[in-house]
Amino acid sequence: MCLAVPMKIIELQNNNIAIVESDGAKMNISVTLIDNPQIGDFVIIHAGYAIEKLDQQEADKQIEMFRELAELAIASR
Repeated sequence: MCLAVPMKIIELQNNNIAIVESDGAKMNISVTLIDNPQIGDFVIIHAGYAIEKLDQQEADKQIEMFRELAELAIASR
């Protein structure tokens, strides 16, 4: 199963690399597949690549969904 995660670009580096963050988790990803990445953009991350930009409202909705799924997974243990 593949999972694509929404994250926020917090820093742009050389060679089309960005640092993204969600709920305190940070990672380096490639932004070669999206147009004009900017700090503050929300993007969908899959396999280390930003594959799509999201607007703030859609990002908030997806992030909340991931939080709810995580809570359900913890509760079912």
